[in-house]
Amino acid sequence: MLLFILACGPKDETPTSGVGAQMAAVLDLAERGDVVDTLHGVTVPDPYRWMEDADSEAVQSWTGRRNDAFMKYTDSLAQKTWLYERFQYLWRYDDESTPDPCLLSDAVIYETKKADQDKWVVHMKDTPDGEGRVVLDPNTWGEIETLSFFTPSPDCSLVAFGKSQGGDENPVISVMDLATGEILPDTFQGWKHGWVSWKHDNSGFYYTAKPLAEEVEVEGDHEYWHRGWEHTIGTTAESDTLVHFDPDVRETWNGIWLSEDGAWQMFYRGLFNVNRLWIAPADGSGEKVAMTDHMDFEYDVDVVGDTVFIKTDWDAPNYRVMVVDAAAPQQENWTEFIPESADKLSSIAAIDGHLYATYQHNAATEIVVYTLDGEKKQSVELPTVGSARVWGYNSKPGVWVSFSSFAHPSTVYTYDVDANALTLYKESPIDIDASSIGVEQVWYDSKDGTKVSMFVIRDVRSEGPIPFLLTGYGGFNISMTPRFSTRTAVWLEAGGGIAIPNLRGGGEYGREWHEGGMRDQKQNVFDDFIAAGEWLESSGNTTRDQLAISGGSNGGLLVSAAVTQRPELFEAVLCAVPLTDMVRFHKFGLANIWTEEYGSADDPEMFPHILAYSPVHNVEQGTDYPAILVTGSENDARTAPVHARKFMAAVHWADTDHGTEEPILLHIQSDSGHGGAVTIDQSADQYARHYSFLMEQIGMGAPASE
Repeated sequence: MLLFILACGPKDETPTSGVGAQMAAVLDLAERGDVVDTLHGVTVPDPYRWMEDADSEAVQSWTGRRNDAFMKYTDSLAQKTWLYERFQYLWRYDDESTPDPCLLSDAVIYETKKADQDKWVVHMKDTPDGEGRVVLDPNTWGEIETLSFFTPSPDCSLVAFGKSQGGDENPVISVMDLATGEILPDTFQGWKHGWVSWKHDNSGFYYTAKPLAEEVEVEGDHEYWHRGWEHTIGTTAESDTLVHFDPDVRETWNGIWLSEDGAWQMFYRGLFNVNRLWIAPADGSGEKVAMTDHMDFEYDVDVVGDTVFIKTDWDAPNYRVMVVDAAAPQQENWTEFIPESADKLSSIAAIDGHLYATYQHNAATEIVVYTLDGEKKQSVELPTVGSARVWGYNSKPGVWVSFSSFAHPSTVYTYDVDANALTLYKESPIDIDASSIGVEQVWYDSKDGTKVSMFVIRDVRSEGPIPFLLTGYGGFNISMTPRFSTRTAVWLEAGGGIAIPNLRGGGEYGREWHEGGMRDQKQNVFDDFIAAGEWLESSGNTTRDQLAISGGSNGGLLVSAAVTQRPELFEAVLCAVPLTDMVRFHKFGLANIWTEEYGSADDPEMFPHILAYSPVHNVEQGTDYPAILVTGSENDARTAPVHARKFMAAVHWADTDHGTEEPILLHIQSDSGHGGAVTIDQSADQYARHYSFLMEQIGMGAPASE
């Protein structure tokens, strides 16, 4: 009766006295304020606006209490202990990376990690057969300090490397002499550094950075105005030269890199899937020339000698390859090298005298080899349907291919182009038997009749309906392809199945597939996902009380929108590092760059589309929501944890029983970034708690010990 009184109280008020106040105190419902915005003539309540001040005592106190409730709940779950121990076992093993030969010397860089280490140790050999030595061991740093990048000079005499704190994506660059181990006194301009490209004479390199807070006129603009700098070894930040920047648009990303032979300098300006390119002789003997005049399409390049190969979706939604002489690189001089095909062309790479084109056929990898004259030579025969990557230098021998699939742990091969054969170089050291993992690709109808593909993974020995985890992404031209995951394998060990649909908004089927799930078409993504859940039920793979959903980042937006639109369809939800307040998402950190994908509520044409699906604005009081766990990370550089706070508070308040029957919980992760924790112990704990939450709701227990 107390729950009924509270649930039927005033819609936008929290009871402040009497029985309702007592129950609110027990449930710890977040205070609801009276903030209301008027946008384009529409009133938009924002009762949790106070949560946007992450440093306030009220936010920290409420978040701390909700974290305590989450920890207490998951500590009580037997599944958590089993998962934690299983992840620790599977993630701790001795391993060594494939060798990375230096471009202009015989030296080789490689990495190792022992079972008792959290971080990879960087080693170097002066010759391929020489004795290796440790050149950098991040395990000697602070626990949450991580190596974000390690970029040697072409002859491997120097290296620029970045150190990050707790997954914050703000690496501090240092330069080290690889022969002596000495850290040089060089310093750097700006913050959020990355993308280092060395000059071939080791005199310096180009890097990217954002301005410091005191260098911008508008508060918060230091998250934008991304610029390309030139650094000379032996100098300080004050001497760095600003080389490439956008004076007009703060959201673009601007970078510089050199061709493999060091002869050409490339300049890039982009915003997700559209960009512009310029090229200039690296020795300064010529002017910077624009290859493209507009930012309407995507252009990726590989330079071989004086020839530029361009992968683009210009007049080719599935992408094609154009070619041009670097001395006359303007778009009107381009000619077609590889025409568009029915499959999406994902990437190109000039390696050891050939051009390797990687395609996606029904969301799986195919690699085709071309001569540098444009003749199709052959396709690489991969082990099975899966995901593969090919790499190497064009000016040095050696072609490497990595491959994995749902039932095929990551494996590295060398490739002989003349024999058209892969030779095993390194098997995965993960101690797991994947032989019983069965994979099926199915096609189902979305709400508007569009055919959508989906991978369905379950133990081949299982029969009938079983607990299922449906997960997806559906945005930013990112493809969900068959890859091995220990988390998937462990879920299957516990008796569950996994379903991964290739939603619109993703990159599996070219530009039109992506555009079909962005901006005013975003609802298509949610429709595709909901239809996937309905198919899993109607096909007999699972039942509604056994169906959980999960997604992170844009996938967090996906599952939060899906559960607000169809709460009765799912039994449990893991909504990780999400965007949920789509009316105000562009006001937090660097998120205004994502208006290219989502549009903005400031735009009167986009506003009604965004408001119609924005999860925090579509929570309805008196709805029986399923169990929901919402997570955020303190150091998340992409999705501010305010989204997690607001959404959890909203569904907690609106739910008919306020989470007393099906738990509604919040976990704000400390010392974590967008990708979660940075140590194995922390990662095992986080994933064990999150997955045990789902398992508990859909009837999955911990497997019995053998």
